[in-house]
Amino acid sequence: MMTRLTATDRRIVGLAIPALGTLAAEPLYRIVDTAIVGRLGTDQLAGLAIAVTLLTLVVAGSNFLTYGTTQRVANRLGAGRPDEAADIGVQAMWLAGIVSLVAVPALVFGARPMASALGADGAVLDFAVEYLRIAAIGVPFVLIALAAQGVQRGASDYRTPLVILVASNVANLVVELVLVFGFDMGIAGAAWSTAIAQAGAGVAFLVVIRRRLAPARHRWPRWAEMAPLLTAGRHLLLRVGSMLAVFTGATAIAARVDDATLAAHQIAMTMFLFLALVLDALAVPAQTLVAEELGHDGSGAAELAQRVVRLSLVAAAVIALVVAATSPLLPHAFSNDPAVISRATSALLFLALLVIPGAIAFADDGVLIGAGDYRFLGIAAFGYLVAVLPIAVVVLATPSLGVAGIWMGLVVWMALRAFVNTLRVRRVLPVSLSSSTA
Repeated sequence: MMTRLTATDRRIVGLAIPALGTLAAEPLYRIVDTAIVGRLGTDQLAGLAIAVTLLTLVVAGSNFLTYGTTQRVANRLGAGRPDEAADIGVQAMWLAGIVSLVAVPALVFGARPMASALGADGAVLDFAVEYLRIAAIGVPFVLIALAAQGVQRGASDYRTPLVILVASNVANLVVELVLVFGFDMGIAGAAWSTAIAQAGAGVAFLVVIRRRLAPARHRWPRWAEMAPLLTAGRHLLLRVGSMLAVFTGATAIAARVDDATLAAHQIAMTMFLFLALVLDALAVPAQTLVAEELGHDGSGAAELAQRVVRLSLVAAAVIALVVAATSPLLPHAFSNDPAVISRATSALLFLALLVIPGAIAFADDGVLIGAGDYRFLGIAAFGYLVAVLPIAVVVLATPSLGVAGIWMGLVVWMALRAFVNTLRVRRVLPVSLSSSTA
């Protein structure tokens, strides 16, 4: 048990606090949307669940713009090569634009068939399509923000993104209340407010990132400089795609049970995404600090890995207790439907259990990303997906298991990630993790 904060702990926490705000930005948009849309009705909330799942596929699938950029920028700065770090940032911004050119039309024109494929129909399908097509407008700005955050994190600047994203979330809350309830725009108002807030954040990032990119030697797209980020992106995309297949599959199963189960699953999944990023706030500094350390001489990388895991477990224990204690109360903030509230309470209890192995899995992910171990992360994530497919089949074949069966499968999936990732960290950083505790 950790009794005091070491110098390494203080450095990690010093970066984790502002990282929490930046990581929480996207799920906070969705929490606000879920809370407000939930007051409009169960069909609207279920439609939002489908739309958010599809948007998450795009945003999380583009996280390589942040993770890959963070690792490479920090590594170059640790080696004393700021011009190369700036070049990486420029190429990341170009990639954000290229991905947007593909993602936005896919979301707009593919909204109905994709939402239908996830099990939405009738009014739920209509609400999902309406939200998704409007929200697609904000996607290019989200991708710009992801790339810019990679540059800022690589330079150990976590505070500037925090300021921008806090302002964006406040604006989203105010605008959404006005549009949904003041102008009676319904679910469309929720989508428009989020897109407006994301656009403001994207523009702000474009302004502040200019100083970081000033030393760049090349301003236009260059394949040779994009290729390493794309290689990392390929492995990270497999990782994220496999993870999102688990989440998307869980949503699709919930949709095939009944609308109340889908709405309850959306409540629990919204909280999971938020709490997962709270834990990830401790793992994200590992990306920067491990990459920086390995760019220098690597002697402190093992200590960083150890301390991140310990801090994450302490945070997870607190979170688990709070979620379990509030599980009967929290669903009331999102719905008035007794069936939704009952199912959501059950899902939240499983969520409380899940965050313990989740803390280990996320911390180790941060260490492995900082070490540039992208190939393993991609292959392992696919393996975890295959391992839990039998559970999905059982839940589909036994609808009476409902939301409890879905979340039981997610707990098993997370425990497997924690176990395998821990073994990999010990292999990648072979220095004894118990040798450095000061």
